[in-house]
Amino acid sequence: MDHLTVFQVLLLVAGGFFAGFVDSIAGGGGIITLPLFLSAGIPPHMTLGTNKLQASFGSLTASLRYRHSGLISFRTLKTGIFFTFLGAALGTAAIQRIPADFLNMVLPVLLLGVFLYTLLSPRMGELDVEARMPVFSFYIIFGLATGFYDGFFGPGTGSFWTIALATLLGMNLKRATATTKVMNFTSNIVSLSVFILGGNVIFLLGILMGLGQLSGAWLGTHLVVKNGTRFVRTIFLIVVAATIANLLVRRFIQG
Repeated sequence: MDHLTVFQVLLLVAGGFFAGFVDSIAGGGGIITLPLFLSAGIPPHMTLGTNKLQASFGSLTASLRYRHSGLISFRTLKTGIFFTFLGAALGTAAIQRIPADFLNMVLPVLLLGVFLYTLLSPRMGELDVEARMPVFSFYIIFGLATGFYDGFFGPGTGSFWTIALATLLGMNLKRATATTKVMNFTSNIVSLSVFILGGNVIFLLGILMGLGQLSGAWLGTHLVVKNGTRFVRTIFLIVVAATIANLLVRRFIQG
């Protein structure tokens, strides 16, 4: 962190605030913070580890805020938390075994499907509806799959969780967003632990940005609780579109 200027640190902290705000509503905070880390000259492995640290502040704050508002109950999510933890552990262990180029190629297509489905389903997530599959089976499948993906790669995880919870478990978008934050925090902690063991976390910077994340997440969750599902849907669509654009640009730059 010694090579960073005061301006760069302030910019990163501000980025943490905006990332926490966006992430608490619709996910996708990483598309704000990761480019900031890299533009400050922080190596990729240190970027990923420090990003997980600061993001954990935001996802924990959002989870507790949503629980206080009655949108989630940790007891009812214990199956999802367990299998997300397991999936993230497996994903982090496999990160050096599966080529990331494959995910770079497939992810924009998957996210485009999520975007179009949400855009063309204007009433999706307005109200709780009947679940399309058993809750226990859902959390086994999506906990393992999405947890694995977040531990291995990351971008778009929140979007996949939110759309799956709304379409397959019948949650309204407010509840789906709240539940997504719990699962995000779970997979963040697993990945962060591995990065810490590898010595790939800048603690002081991560904590400073985490304070920004905490503030942004509190504001974002306040707006979600106060406003209806249409507000969440609008932000969700914007974030998914921005994530797709970000991934396509990265793909183009990389070759």
